Amino acid sequence: MTNKSEVFISVDIETDGPIPSDFSMLSLGAAVFDQTGNLLSTFSANLETLPGASQHPDTMEWWSKNQEAYNATRQNLIDPKLAMEQFTTWVKEQPGIPVCVGYPVFFDYQFLYWYLIHFTGDSPFSFSALDIKTYASAMLDLPYRKSTKKNMPKHWFPKDPHTHIAVDDAIEQGKLFCNMLQENRKNIEELIKARDELHWRHELDIQSLEHSKELEKQKNEILAKIADMEKEE
Repeated sequence: MTNKSEVFISVDIETDGPIPSDFSMLSLGAAVFDQTGNLLSTFSANLETLPGASQHPDTMEWWSKNQEAYNATRQNLIDPKLAMEQFTTWVKEQPGIPVCVGYPVFFDYQFLYWYLIHFTGDSPFSFSALDIKTYASAMLDLPYRKSTKKNMPKHWFPKDPHTHIAVDDAIEQGKLFCNMLQENRKNIEELIKARDELHWRHELDIQSLEHSKELEKQKNEILAKIADMEKEE
């Protein structure tokens, strides 16, 4: 059994369509954070498109409104297989058990997992990934569909801009998750402290009650002795 702590690898991707295989991952960005929220390392790669894949018209219409970010995904392109091999090596070099984190994690991880399995045959994250939106739903006690960023506390959010550059957005959402994680841990610590204090007070009440019972017992014994002495007289 390993004694390593988990490290959180925030992943963000850019694509030209809604599903892998039919469409391509254009860019992959990742940022790894330790348990205290320190940024340890980043990864970034722009990928060549898949042979025979298409471009979804809705996605490309969105890109046409964010042309600068799209152009950034088409620079310094590398083969998808090489990108996944480099990414896997980078993940394995991190100082802890890797946990993939995303927002929403399903979209990013479905592409990432498909690419990893297709090109390397394995995933360093196994089958699982942590969804920030689900984590927020649990923390805020809100229905999942209402656990959107606009309903999240403002102090959770870092000041980093959302650029649609994969590695920038991975850093931004990683900081968001770490802020949530630290607050949740603080809340749990306060609940444990309050529970322990209530338990301590309860123990004091029990001790006080037992002491009162003991005093009452001693009182009754003294009264009984006095009564016996009066009978003897």
